[in-house]
Amino acid sequence: MPAPMNPLTRPSRVVRLYVSLGAVLLYGGLFLALAGQVFQGETRAYDDRLLRMFRNPSDLAKPVGAGWVAETVRDITSLGSVPLLAFALGVAVGYLLLAGKRRLALFTLIATLGGSALSFLLKGSYNRPRPTLVPHLSDVITSSFPSGHAMHAAVVFLTFGGLLAEAAPRKRLKLYILAVALLATAAVGISRVYLGVHYPSDVLAGWIAGLGWASLSAMAARLFRLVDRQREMEG
Repeated sequence: MPAPMNPLTRPSRVVRLYVSLGAVLLYGGLFLALAGQVFQGETRAYDDRLLRMFRNPSDLAKPVGAGWVAETVRDITSLGSVPLLAFALGVAVGYLLLAGKRRLALFTLIATLGGSALSFLLKGSYNRPRPTLVPHLSDVITSSFPSGHAMHAAVVFLTFGGLLAEAAPRKRLKLYILAVALLATAAVGISRVYLGVHYPSDVLAGWIAGLGWASLSAMAARLFRLVDRQREMEG
């Protein structure tokens, strides 16, 4: 009988790893390009225009929509807050530990905390002031670029979504999980612009950085699984 093919050298899996690596590099390049445009002032006109779209033209202190809309947006934006995401991470890690998946629990913890650390590092490095064009509808204390809520949401929801999608037995379930993760990430980012606490370019940068980190985490998880399979075959 021919020897079984090494999981690490199987063509389809090698291609997937290279595609994932390419995605990570692409997101990194997009982030740096956007950051360069932002701090050269090239995005300011678009940022201001989009901020105004969410406000009453005659009174920029008033957001568009009925009163309950603003309250709903505040609820949505909390999905990207550190306390709520920390709670979600604790629940996920606890579930994985109880299910006996200790390595996956550790990987999920490291991937999520690493993404959060990167967010704070980027904020401190760029230190962009918050928008002043419209009054803020939510309290903020950190700098503006990139949006921490948008990036945290992308890191947590897309990392969780990617891991769950990998384990899903059917393609339809994989697509559903990823769609929900993307929808939640998008909703959090848009809510930050509606509340006037971020420029749209801040949110876009947060999404790009979060997608890049989630792609890197997914690539690492796939590589670890292939290494485990190879060890099982050799054992």
